[in-house]
Amino acid sequence: MVRFLTICILICMTMNAVAQQNDTLLLEKLMRGRPELFSGILNHPQKNQVQILYTQIDRDKNNVPHFKTYSYNLDDLHYFFPASTVKLPTVIFALEKLNELNIKGLSKQSTMITGADFTKQTKVERDSSSASGLPSLEHYIKKILLVSDNDAYNRLYEFVGRAEINQRLQKHGLTTSRILNRYAVRDTEETSRHTNPVTFYQHGQPVYTQPGKFDPENYPLNLSNTLMGKAYMDSSDRYVERPFNMANKNAFSLTDQQSVMKKLLFPEIFPASERFHLKEDDYRLIYTYLSKYPTESDYPHYDPAEFWPLYAKFLFYGADKATVPLSNVRVFNKYGDSYGFIIDNAYIVDFENRVEFMLSAVVQSNEDGVFNDDKYEYKEVCYPFMKNLGQEIYQYELKRKREYVPDLSKFIMKY
Repeated sequence: MVRFLTICILICMTMNAVAQQNDTLLLEKLMRGRPELFSGILNHPQKNQVQILYTQIDRDKNNVPHFKTYSYNLDDLHYFFPASTVKLPTVIFALEKLNELNIKGLSKQSTMITGADFTKQTKVERDSSSASGLPSLEHYIKKILLVSDNDAYNRLYEFVGRAEINQRLQKHGLTTSRILNRYAVRDTEETSRHTNPVTFYQHGQPVYTQPGKFDPENYPLNLSNTLMGKAYMDSSDRYVERPFNMANKNAFSLTDQQSVMKKLLFPEIFPASERFHLKEDDYRLIYTYLSKYPTESDYPHYDPAEFWPLYAKFLFYGADKATVPLSNVRVFNKYGDSYGFIIDNAYIVDFENRVEFMLSAVVQSNEDGVFNDDKYEYKEVCYPFMKNLGQEIYQYELKRKREYVPDLSKFIMKY
């Protein structure tokens, strides 16, 4: 009898595991139905490094969201360079750390002065883009979410610390990801392990000081595809005729990216112990600046010629300068672009038609096979693919039947 019950339990567990697997047919069917838009990508999915995750959201009578996820070519251990998408968890972890410090007088508005005590490190004592002229955690977060500012990300990386960032990734179940490097400062294996000292001030008085830190750990992942292309340009702009090695770079799988977005946007469906340690105003800050256009921001202020409204909205708009944003649609997203990769992790909401869905995707184009030469087909291949994919799923969602109309008022922000 015991053996019979054990077998029954194992069968149920197996059936449950199968039931939870992503549907891999729908996305390909939708794309094959529009060959004029997707045939180039469908004919070369490996060449273009395409991976897609699409999650439908259905609300119950209590407005609680339930999810069904579809995938295309998904492989969490097939490496792609995540670029700026790693900045979203870093933002979250910085706010978590601040809340857990729980020091009187220390807040995300406190003046944040970054020192330097190791080679190549730089100090920050002023920020002319803020209303006060001083740097703060909150202002860095705005710059990261509005235009993916690299320096702002680096300062949060330094505050949280490399070891703690990776500990928090593991704590939140993001097991196919790691964050090892700053961006745009030519971090080396050695310098990336050292993070700057930081002091926070409130009304001119120090309220928290953190010394520089060193992280000796390596965070190995069993990844494939870390050698890419046929050649690359090195840091001295010399042509090196061998594959570009990405084995020691940041990694952030598409599954983990959408998991972060899901937990961030819908914390109520997770047990309290599994949620991010964020306050209500932390959520509002992130929601606002994930969906806000650079042209809607006063501090920081951006030149619309360089940072137009849809500058960062690849899925749905394709970063198109000429397109006017739909007044009824907002895209809550974090994108990345580097080494020919375009990545976007988005929650798309149509308040008028009561439509919501999650879409995450990566695509790459590097026809000459040379990395770090700034010759990638973003405009010809990547942006159109992202725009067409977002629009195709949106049109599908507009026609999809829902038993209950969602209440989306939670995501109506003041801009």
